[in-house]
Amino acid sequence: METLLYSISVPSPFGALSIVWRETPERPMVHRILLPGERIPAGEALQTADADTSLLARSPIRTLAEQMRSYFRGEPVDFPLSLIDLQQCPEFQRRVLLAEHKIPRGWVSTYGRISRSLGIPGAARAVGTALAHNPFPIIIPCHRAIRSNGELGGFRGGLEMKRALLELEGVEFSTTGKVLIKRLYY
Repeated sequence: METLLYSISVPSPFGALSIVWRETPERPMVHRILLPGERIPAGEALQTADADTSLLARSPIRTLAEQMRSYFRGEPVDFPLSLIDLQQCPEFQRRVLLAEHKIPRGWVSTYGRISRSLGIPGAARAVGTALAHNPFPIIIPCHRAIRSNGELGGFRGGLEMKRALLELEGVEFSTTGKVLIKRLYY
């Protein structure tokens, strides 16, 4: 049986993001966050939900959309993990995403430090790969992971967006474009 997915658009300085979720008997579960320009993969049924529909009237998804708007206005937001469907991710990726979620606003960590925090020293590339396939950007702030030399590394939304997200959170950069690592997590 095909699971019906719903989508709501959230404005950002980079273009519209989409929260894609499915309804479950317990609560709605976020299936993924689509960054500007991304589309749902072929074969997945998607309905657009108007923010005023009864589906969203008192939904935690509406609250999440409002939290994302607040985040993009520069306000500190603690995104809840209870709404995201981490079970769709392989075990290693779940561990990486949970570690990444712990990095506070305005802080960064390196791929290597994250791998060491997981008890797997030398797995920096695997951490980077897990974050590159993060289905929940912004909620799981994969933009806070950088290279050990202060370079940005990668980001699905592009390096310009990654830098802008970090700057929005108060992270500073050198004149050469590297992160000035003042608050390093792990």
